Amino acid sequence: MRDLLGDLFENQPVDPMVSARQGAKASLRKRFYKEASVDDAGEGGFAVMLDGKPIKTPQRRALAAPSRALAEVIAQEWQAQETLIDPARMPATRLANVIIDGVGEQAAAVTEEVVKYLGTDLLCYRADSPPGLVARQAQHWDPVIAWARDSLGARFVLVEGIIHTRQPDDTIAKMRAAIPQNAWRLGAVASLTAITGSALLALALNAGAIDGEAAWIAAHVDEDWQMEAWGRDEEALTRRAFRRADYDAAVRVLTLAKV
Repeated sequence: MRDLLGDLFENQPVDPMVSARQGAKASLRKRFYKEASVDDAGEGGFAVMLDGKPIKTPQRRALAAPSRALAEVIAQEWQAQETLIDPARMPATRLANVIIDGVGEQAAAVTEEVVKYLGTDLLCYRADSPPGLVARQAQHWDPVIAWARDSLGARFVLVEGIIHTRQPDDTIAKMRAAIPQNAWRLGAVASLTAITGSALLALALNAGAIDGEAAWIAAHVDEDWQMEAWGRDEEALTRRAFRRADYDAAVRVLTLAKV
């Protein structure tokens, strides 16, 4: 079992941002187990088990979550596999692998990647026209900008257009302090940042200042506006559906990790 599971996820990057952007590569294996379950006394927390045996990550660590509820989500992904085990349909498992194998040992580097997004955050770059898009960006983005200002004292400079504008050092420092240090929450924040293109949205989610659906809508304001104006892009919508599964998995980690 160890060798098979290692092969199944062996190409998965351990950087949560790279993993979120890349998704899962096809590497299918036949289902070989009858039941996925959770062991309360498992190594590293609540361990996910297949027919009573622990699952290992690609780096041979126990696939275990810090809460039973989160471990149950991962176990349900394994139980939902039918004839073949498809990593593309297991976003919570893939994110857990990344967190266990990579984030804990690379927390400083992952934090710096989130900080880089803060310097060029999606929510700070606004359209100057048409008026409808300007209003929609303000509707969905301004509350998050206000949260950063009022709750953290971080004042972002808003820009019309795409010309880079440096954000105040004090603003970045205050937002850096809001980045979680716990590996599970940090990994989820990094994944959400890569998926949405906004560290502000990810950190607002982590703080409970915005819910998952509102953040998802905010991340797609521009894309939705373009499709309303020019018609549906089915290829883009297919890609979005895959991103949404990874997004929902990261939101569940923030909700269920409880650490």
